[in-house]
Amino acid sequence: MGTEEDSVYYVISDLHIGGDEQLEQVDFLDELLRLLERLEQAEENAELIINGDAFGLWEFTTIEGIEKFDVLEETYTELFEQFRATGENVPITLLPGNHDHELAAYDEYVDRFAEYNVTLVQEESMTRPVGGRTIHFEHGHQRDPNNRIEDWGSPHASPLGYFYNTLVTSRAGQLSDRGRYNWLKDVQAVTPTERMPVWLISKYFYREMNPLLRYSIIPFLLLFNISVVLAVLAGLDILGIWSAPIEQGTDFLGQFGSAGTAAWFLLAINVVVTGLLLLVGIPLYFIRRDVRKTINRFGIFETELTVDPATPYEEAAGDMFEEEPETAVFCYGHTHRPRMTRVGDGVVVNTGTWLKRLHRRDGIIGILPPVFYPSYQLFVVRIEAEPAGVAVDYEEVQKPSPATEELTRTERFLTLGREPETELPEKQIVADRPADETGSY
Repeated sequence: MGTEEDSVYYVISDLHIGGDEQLEQVDFLDELLRLLERLEQAEENAELIINGDAFGLWEFTTIEGIEKFDVLEETYTELFEQFRATGENVPITLLPGNHDHELAAYDEYVDRFAEYNVTLVQEESMTRPVGGRTIHFEHGHQRDPNNRIEDWGSPHASPLGYFYNTLVTSRAGQLSDRGRYNWLKDVQAVTPTERMPVWLISKYFYREMNPLLRYSIIPFLLLFNISVVLAVLAGLDILGIWSAPIEQGTDFLGQFGSAGTAAWFLLAINVVVTGLLLLVGIPLYFIRRDVRKTINRFGIFETELTVDPATPYEEAAGDMFEEEPETAVFCYGHTHRPRMTRVGDGVVVNTGTWLKRLHRRDGIIGILPPVFYPSYQLFVVRIEAEPAGVAVDYEEVQKPSPATEELTRTERFLTLGREPETELPEKQIVADRPADETGSY
């Protein structure tokens, strides 16, 4: 049995396993099983910590309480059996998040997980020793006003995020297989949440819209920016203010015969439609702005759905490093964004997510809907003591990009050369702090 001096902690979070209908599909199950199998054979003083949101209990809307464990156990038999096998070699510790806060609400969960060698800690946070220092673990939702659980451990806890996930995410899981492609279930990967309407428009346009209709309007949307300029120039020509650009354009296209005539005809149609849209859009813009001002006066939308992925955690970590100088690492999840930052004498590290990540790519020209490029960024945060201090690093788990299967030809064409870069933060080492004469920090 090792000591804290040679302890190694592997940390993952935000798996969001389970939910209504299509949400029960786990795209990374094979990779997770391989990780557990690797730890089953590990010859080191290791511990696996699942730092919140291991399960999507909020997304189960037809069953309640401990019944959700029965469904998880039945649906993911292979995973739970691997938990049992891995837990015989290394400790597995599970900390509740907001999506699986119910794990802290029912004591039966502790016993049921123990059957699979998983230790459920029904607290908001916990610590672990490493190299004479301390690691602080928390899921992070308590620093998010939309997901903070005021009455920790209550089975009736329901922050704003609870309603979003039970009404939107779970419903998406129920309807996802009705689409031309099973895409709606990915709503839980859309971050920040405010992007969901744009994401829905994007998926409708590239996935659900009748292909003939889509391909017929793509030229218009691509030429929209040019058409705006031409509409303005056409207006100047009609008013007799400036005719040169229109005349020169007509002469230029006239050199290409029937092809030039067709191009001019297409541009003319675009100009007419664009002009009409501009005439309608200008008053609508002022109406929208006035409505927004009125809404703001009444404070209806004062609560932002998006949590700051860095500031509240770095501020909390800074305070903790000052008040508890033995703490070397502040480890959290929740925001789904891998991030590692030096704050004072410690490191703040985010454990990301194993869900799909969607990267918005706006069109370079025209007004085509943005493309949400999918990728996986699976990894384990490894924390251990080294001679130089406490080391924090990311170990990537390879998984192929789903873009080829999930993006249409149009989406792949529009994102050619614009694929997201998913490099992980570099390794950080927190140097040991000298103890005073009493042996304390």
